[in-house]
Amino acid sequence: MRSAIYQALFVAGLGFLLFEAIVAVRANMQARGIPTDFGFLDNVAGFDINQSLISYSATSTYGRAFLVGFLNTCLVSAIGLVLATITGFAVGVARLSKNWAVARFSMVYVESLRNVPLLLQLLFWYNAVLKALPAPRESYALPFGAYLNNRGLFAPELVFGPGAPWVVAALLASVATAIVAQRLARARRLRAGAGLRLGVAAAILILVMPVAAFVLAGRPISLALPELKGFNFVGGVRLLPEFVALVLGLSLYTAAFIAEVVRAGMQAVPRGQSEAAAALGLSRALALRLVVAPQAMRVIVPLLTSQYLNLIKNSSLAVFIGYPDLVQVFAGTVLNQTGAAVQVIFITMAVYLAISLLASLAMNLYNRRFALVER
Repeated sequence: MRSAIYQALFVAGLGFLLFEAIVAVRANMQARGIPTDFGFLDNVAGFDINQSLISYSATSTYGRAFLVGFLNTCLVSAIGLVLATITGFAVGVARLSKNWAVARFSMVYVESLRNVPLLLQLLFWYNAVLKALPAPRESYALPFGAYLNNRGLFAPELVFGPGAPWVVAALLASVATAIVAQRLARARRLRAGAGLRLGVAAAILILVMPVAAFVLAGRPISLALPELKGFNFVGGVRLLPEFVALVLGLSLYTAAFIAEVVRAGMQAVPRGQSEAAAALGLSRALALRLVVAPQAMRVIVPLLTSQYLNLIKNSSLAVFIGYPDLVQVFAGTVLNQTGAAVQVIFITMAVYLAISLLASLAMNLYNRRFALVER
């Protein structure tokens, strides 16, 4: 009873302090003419945003501006996670390579990038690399009709016609059929020759069905190439220098930490597992893929979750290079114009908390595939 009384008194005291703080903040905000509710989200923003995944103009509302910043943050985080994962796993495996040059280069990469502050790396990519590129008329011509200059990366854009859904449906159907056929082959334990023929048939199916649908639908998908007109390129997809710098900085910086996680996970697997795989006649690559990697993932996945969360939160540093993410748009411009600091900061913190919790949930569900099942 005494313990319960102490806990009840503590909770009551904490609730009282929180209530008094809310009352005092509300009174001060009302005295200064600052809005105390969320009605300001319906007001006209009056400013433009140079990158938006949805329609937006200066006549849009603050709520629309919040949505633009939120989607930009999600876009950067998603692309950064993919690139950081691919690069980190490649560098982590390379650190264990028997090739002296590859192992040492990977070590230099890891030790160099993870010991330099991320903000400095973002400023380096933005000011020293991308801003130093030539003007649009002297752009670097890249493969597939893309161009790179100091105004960004201009790439071809896919243009979808009326029959495009049929092509996409054919592609999805062919991939699903190939996956089902592969699972059936594994279930029946087909011989190597039969499995190879099935794999070739699945590859042909994935290629033939979408191509046939593309031709029959009248070629509804085309490419819009960027063209130089005047002092800039017109058409295609434009990736802002701020976006490219942010993605490069986040992915390469986080990849250095992921590489160390991968290396530690690989080395945590007992050496006898690799020796047993070699005794069975497996090559080093097969032993790594079929024996070492599945066991190492039990160590890698929990630590990988922390690095993913760090990348998502570090995306807020985009404000220092001018990329319109959630912090720059909502916690910056909207806050300065409305003065509703409490509501804006609360919403921003809640969004990052929700994204991080969802990412943690997804990684925990994925971790169940590799966790040891105990009785």
